[in-house]
Amino acid sequence: MPFGAPDIGIDLGTENTSVYVRGRGIVISEPTLVVLDRENRRNIRAVGDEASFLYGRSPERLITVSPIRSGQVADFDMTELMLRYFIRKAIGVSYVGKPRMIISIPCNLDDVNRKALTEAARFAGAKHVFLIEKPFASAIGTGLPVYDPIGNLVVDIGAGTTDVAVISLGGIVISQSIQVGGNKFDESITDYLRKECSILIGKQTAESIKKDLATALPLEESRSILVRGINQLNTSAGTVQFSSTQAYQAIRNPCSAIVKAIRWVLERTPPELSADIMRGGIHLTGNGCRLFALDRYISENLGIPVLMARDPGDCCILGIGYLTENMQLVSVQDRKPNTNWK
Repeated sequence: MPFGAPDIGIDLGTENTSVYVRGRGIVISEPTLVVLDRENRRNIRAVGDEASFLYGRSPERLITVSPIRSGQVADFDMTELMLRYFIRKAIGVSYVGKPRMIISIPCNLDDVNRKALTEAARFAGAKHVFLIEKPFASAIGTGLPVYDPIGNLVVDIGAGTTDVAVISLGGIVISQSIQVGGNKFDESITDYLRKECSILIGKQTAESIKKDLATALPLEESRSILVRGINQLNTSAGTVQFSSTQAYQAIRNPCSAIVKAIRWVLERTPPELSADIMRGGIHLTGNGCRLFALDRYISENLGIPVLMARDPGDCCILGIGYLTENMQLVSVQDRKPNTNWK
């Protein structure tokens, strides 16, 4: 029987969770979902991919829970049980010792939520827990020189949060986190269709519209698609032609909020690091940055070059993985950034 369990890195997201095992790489990437019995919440029926398949198909006695919301622990017990499931699936149960674990977190996570996540991970089977801010991990994952005396500006746009951070000399100099991400784009599209078109749609339909039609900048030639939903005036099936111009109008507020957060960070960045950022540009990571023309929208509003990572959705877990392979670097992340958002 093996003695020491391998170190584990986890990118714990609102929509998706990825697990990296030292020496093996990324072994799990599944939805952050749990299906449980309504009467007995400790009776877990499905986690991850299986829970996603059951979403919307399960009987009334079963409920689907998202344990993480906007990067924070929304349900302690479910977070513990979900982490326990992923740990066992990743490394099995044959080890005598417990693994050390690195977990990604938003920049503005307060002490209460940090403690809740740490305790959930320990109850799930971790020996030691290290919390690393998402943009720092993403910067490593995208190959930026985070340990050099150079300013790097990373904007990590996930499903529930957008984290903006200036990184230099192995630490975060200043950062901000807002509860705007891919899910907010979906919600904005849903709200627009309900208010302006009297059509009710589900989460999957909104996400499809975002991927196929939504744009952060208006297109020269507008496109449209047929959207199917429920007519809220008579509760019958309804359809409507929805254009890229309407989609652009729908998501203007969350796009503006992201630019506002970046500007807030830039205004408080030391001049020497600001000069580095003007030369090196803003680096976008996270699946939320895939929104069409978002990189150009940010660049045009701030006057700074914007670069999107090659595989933006994997940057965080790849950075977590690098730290998992080099655990001696984790202690460098002990500088508290300025997060006084106004």
